[in-house]
Amino acid sequence: MRTCPDGRASEDERVTLVVMTRDRRASLLANLPRLRAATVVVDNASRDGTAAAVAAAFPAVEVVRLRRNLGAAARTIGAACASTPYVAFADDDSWWETGALTAAAQVLDEHPGVAGVCARIALAPDGRTDGICELLRDSPLDRDGLPGPRVLGFVACATVLRRSDLLAVGGFDRVVRFPGEEDRVAWDLAAAGRALVYRDDVVAWHAPGSVDRSGDRRSVAVARSAVLTAVLRLPWRRVRERVVGVARDGTTRRALLGVLARLPAALLQRRPLPPQVLVDLDRLRAA
Repeated sequence: MRTCPDGRASEDERVTLVVMTRDRRASLLANLPRLRAATVVVDNASRDGTAAAVAAAFPAVEVVRLRRNLGAAARTIGAACASTPYVAFADDDSWWETGALTAAAQVLDEHPGVAGVCARIALAPDGRTDGICELLRDSPLDRDGLPGPRVLGFVACATVLRRSDLLAVGGFDRVVRFPGEEDRVAWDLAAAGRALVYRDDVVAWHAPGSVDRSGDRRSVAVARSAVLTAVLRLPWRRVRERVVGVARDGTTRRALLGVLARLPAALLQRRPLPPQVLVDLDRLRAA
C-alpha cells in the first residue's frame, strides 16, 4: 500500500506527488503532512540540511538528493522515479485539497486524449482564487469535446500530468530552469497532439506569502525564461520581438546576460513549433 508523507494511506493509488525544493527546509517540513499521496522530494542541492531533515521526519517519503541545482529539471527526475500513471506537483509552499487528486485522475482515466488537468489555485489563508485561473477558465481555444477549457500553459504546482506524456516531451528541461519553465512543456504537449484542460472543481492551495515573489530579481528571471523559451520553440521573428521587448526595459535588460550563458544549449535543443500551435498562441495573445 502506498502512503502519504505522514504514513496515512494515499488518497489515490494512481498519483504520485513530486516536490522539488532548495533551501526551504522549514516550509517543506510544515507542508509535507498536507500532501495526500505517495511523495517524491527532489532536493536541488540544498545547503540547509533539507534532504536529511525530510528523510528523518518522513520515512515514507522518497528523497532524491541532487549534487547540484538543476532547477525545474528536478521535477523530471522525480517523475521518472514514479511508477504511477499520473504525477502531480507541489512546491514547498503548496498542497492539494482533499479529493482533488482523485478528481483529476478520474478525468485522465476517462479522457485518454488529455495529457494534464490544471487545477483552480486557492490562495491561503482565505481561499480566494489566483487571478491566473480566470485566464485559464476563459481560454479562447477550441475544446473539441474536451472535459474543460483547453489551455496552452499551466502552473506546475497546480497540475496533474499523465506521466508518459510528460516524459515523452522530455519533461522540464535544464535550459529554462525557473520560473516560466512550464511554457515549453505545454507547447510540446500541444505539438504532440496532447491536450491540457482547466478544471474549477480540482483545487490546489498555494501560500505565496511564504516566498518573496516580487522585485527586480524575479522580473529578470521571468524575462530570461521568456527569451530562452522563445529560442527553443518560436520562429526567429518572434524571438526577436521578445529580445527587443526585454532590451527596452532597464530592469529586465539584465536578463539577456543570463540568456547568453544558456544560448548554446537552447540552440542545440531548438525545434520550432508546428503552425497550428503558433495559431493557438496568436489566439491567446489576441484574447
